[in-house]
Amino acid sequence: MKQRISLLLSALLLVSLAACGFGGKVTPQGDVPLVTPPPVTEPPTTEPPASVAPAEDGDSPVVYFTSDLTPEGLVAIYEALGWTPTGNVAVKLSTGEPPASNYLRPELIGDLVQQLNATIVECNTAYGGSRSETAMHLQVAEDHGFTAIADVDILDQDGSIQIPVENGTWLQTDYVGANFPNYDSYLVLSHFKGHAMAGFGGAIKNISIGLGSQEGKCLIHTGGKSHTSPWGGDQTAFTESMAEAGKAVSDYLGQGQRIVYINVLNNISIDCDCDGNPAEPDIHDIGILASTDPVAIDQASIDLCFAAEGSESLQQRVQRLDGLHTLEHAEEIGLGSRTYTLVDINRG
Repeated sequence: MKQRISLLLSALLLVSLAACGFGGKVTPQGDVPLVTPPPVTEPPTTEPPASVAPAEDGDSPVVYFTSDLTPEGLVAIYEALGWTPTGNVAVKLSTGEPPASNYLRPELIGDLVQQLNATIVECNTAYGGSRSETAMHLQVAEDHGFTAIADVDILDQDGSIQIPVENGTWLQTDYVGANFPNYDSYLVLSHFKGHAMAGFGGAIKNISIGLGSQEGKCLIHTGGKSHTSPWGGDQTAFTESMAEAGKAVSDYLGQGQRIVYINVLNNISIDCDCDGNPAEPDIHDIGILASTDPVAIDQASIDLCFAAEGSESLQQRVQRLDGLHTLEHAEEIGLGSRTYTLVDINRG
């Protein structure tokens, strides 16, 4: 009986991952250079404007909130951070799998991206689909309207580099796209939703799996065991590897000083934007969050979604896949805090 249940669960997982285009293997690249972080110079400022109410608890990271799901609301939540990027600015987002994924629409994000004079950055998928090769991926970016608002750079079009992982349980280095160091400041723009393997996808997934090269994605999925396949990893190893890869990215970017996060809580399906035909959302649109802390913003996103009507299917998916363990491990290793202060910028 146990064997039949195990086989059934495996079959269901295969069906779920097929929606994300899983299949095939990644060709290893041979020697991949290890790139150490540049020295920290003058950090960007992160003082919120006077119009935004201060946090009640000075020890907790602030997560800003607005229910205004418009281009103006997105700009306002970004400005609440009081963060001034330096140098070349990248906006990391998901370009979305065709034909009908819930990626963030250019009509929503275009004003902010252009205000920052930013380049939109992504990495190729490790599992087939329409975004596994650079030429195809750039075509998807054009079809989805991203090239109309900014230049688009597929960070791993020229392969990988390694960046250090400090005291990792599963990873010693994180394989990111070779173009990752070309940008001095990162705005991580995430569509918050469920995910067939991670339980949910938000800021941490966007800087770990999302910034991972094809080889890096395989290593995260398998807890450091495979450079060529995302299959067969232990779930705890996977969730903890996401946290460790995210910490490596944050550490590289001036110990988190040169990276900030926005989560958009709309079209909240239990399926991710790598699914070209996601389930219909059960949760009504909620709003937009912003923070300098990736753990806090993901925890706040979870809390708001779980409190919403219709969240049962999302809660069940996160629980079944132990998705919250990503946040637990991320807090343990110092990526951020699950305790936060929520500030509604429209009530300041």
